[in-house]
Amino acid sequence: AAHGREGPRRLSAAAMAGFVRELERRGGPALRLEQRVAGGVGCVVWDAALVLAKFLETGACPLARRDVLELGAGTGAVGIMAATLGANVTVTDLEELQELLIVNIENNKHLVTGSVRAKVLKWGEDVTEFQPPPDYILMADCIYYEESLEPLLKTLKDLTGPDTCVLCCYEQRTMGKNPEIERKYFELLQMDFELEKIPLDKHDEEYRSEDIHIVNIHRKQT
Repeated sequence: AAHGREGPRRLSAAAMAGFVRELERRGGPALRLEQRVAGGVGCVVWDAALVLAKFLETGACPLARRDVLELGAGTGAVGIMAATLGANVTVTDLEELQELLIVNIENNKHLVTGSVRAKVLKWGEDVTEFQPPPDYILMADCIYYEESLEPLLKTLKDLTGPDTCVLCCYEQRTMGKNPEIERKYFELLQMDFELEKIPLDKHDEEYRSEDIHIVNIHRKQT
């Protein structure tokens, strides 16, 4: 893991054509995930996505026949992993990432035991079409732009019901404004949500790191 990095890594021109990242699974063939660089957003499988995807495989959260929504899905690694574990998954991201999500769903559909589809969801905008609230919301590395904090929190509030479990995995970054953004995010989050950190020893024994955290988030009961 590259520590303390600022936002998405810059990838060489050769990488832009798309290159495949394999993500091993406990229960069968690896996921094959295409990655690419589009419009300045490096769409690669981040370390936090690997840690969260492998955490799902531990079975700590029962996913079979559950409704799952992934926010800021990028390559779709986490959501597609959930779909191989029997969940009915909607992976969401901006318009410019839909094509990559669709390619990755297609490449891995023979491994899916639930279902998976891709949809556009822009944080802060209307989420009517994503109702009723899902059982799980998955987020990997969704917090590095200060201007996206408020829209992201609005979307989380709009999407969650009293029983929705949000799993947020993030890499703690020490550079520049990152610590301040992180602190602000969790401060704002705690106004409406209860947070519980999942201890490191509950993470996948191989895919874990001291500076990658998984937080279990629920709506506060009013």
